[in-house]
Amino acid sequence: MQATSNEVTPLISDHAAVFGLLMMVLGLVFYSSSLKNKYIQGFYAVIPPLLMCYFLPGILNSLHIIDGQNSPLAGIGSRYFLPSCLILFTLNLDLKEIWNLRKRAGLMFITGTVGIILGGPLAVWVTSLIAPQAVGGAGPDEVWRGLGALAGSWIGGSANQVALREILQPSPSLFSAIIAVDVFIAYIWMALLLYGANKTKLLDRFFKADASDVQELTKRMDEQSKTHSRIPETKDFIFMLSLALAGTGLATWLSTPVATYMTENFPQLEKFSLTNGFFWIILFATIIGIGLSFTPARKLEHAGASKLGTTLLYMLIVTIGMQMDISSILSNPGLFLVGFLWISFHALLLIIVGKIIKAPFFYLAVGSMANVGGVASATVTSAAFHPSLVSVGVILAVFGYAIGTYGGWLTAILMQMVSPL
Repeated sequence: MQATSNEVTPLISDHAAVFGLLMMVLGLVFYSSSLKNKYIQGFYAVIPPLLMCYFLPGILNSLHIIDGQNSPLAGIGSRYFLPSCLILFTLNLDLKEIWNLRKRAGLMFITGTVGIILGGPLAVWVTSLIAPQAVGGAGPDEVWRGLGALAGSWIGGSANQVALREILQPSPSLFSAIIAVDVFIAYIWMALLLYGANKTKLLDRFFKADASDVQELTKRMDEQSKTHSRIPETKDFIFMLSLALAGTGLATWLSTPVATYMTENFPQLEKFSLTNGFFWIILFATIIGIGLSFTPARKLEHAGASKLGTTLLYMLIVTIGMQMDISSILSNPGLFLVGFLWISFHALLLIIVGKIIKAPFFYLAVGSMANVGGVASATVTSAAFHPSLVSVGVILAVFGYAIGTYGGWLTAILMQMVSPL
């Protein structure tokens, strides 16, 4: 890209040095968040590590220490790290266990997903009646593009959010504001659910729920965890990386002719992102990951496949964060109203369905967090009820990863339809 007179030369321009700086930031965040200091733990209770991994690189960019907009690192992250971590997240998808959970846990998860898909356009429509400028915009600043990326996060997780960011192409300033909405709204909702975990008996009485199946599930998951978990070996990491990166290469190779065919023969589908090559990369990567879940490769989860996927995801997040302009976070306060209305509809729908089917509060909480929070938040929420129930949160969240990009994409299309012109 040719420099202009308005551009500022960054302090660090060497790409290897910038990448090293980003990895140092990532290491410092996780090291500090693991310290047993009550003040540091109190800080991270309010400002989670995920948010720091977005915003610290954003601060470096805003101060012109690095140049995130013109760096190839973000493109490398989205093209290599993102499909790879999706494959690692979905290769342990346990469809049999999901089917066993279908009656109440599965139904509450699907209810949460529907609440996000329908709540997004409803929140945009209501906000457009009150403050149309908050959900308007033009080109890359069209708000529905950023909210579509948020929908990916609230159905699946951060990987889906980044995938939809690449597909929908919101501006960096809009995406910065969306990240703030995501963290602020999602963590307030998570805090309410964790508070509810301490009031489980009271809430189960409200729902008139029979929690005997939760107790049975706790026992079954505890036995599975003790039986299968093992210490990973070097060959396990090699197998994981080979599957993830080879799958990424295959997905990329398959996506090119499909995107070209769609562009040449169905150009009208551009508005649905079906001519976007990255859309097809993510689709094929997800299919590859789900396909691997039917093979012995799924046993790699016992050696930590999802942990390696999470590592790649955080490496991706710092490369995305380096493109942010921190000064734009509060440029559109109306987005917080959209987020509040959106999550309120999601919660209300869960409460109504939970009351009808007499679901234990555990199923409501984990069904919601498997959507809104992804694997990490679903794990924390499940553990708040019982450590053995962590696997339930992981199973539902992995399913969320499998459908998050496509559910978020559908939500974005619906929000586009109701957005003010």
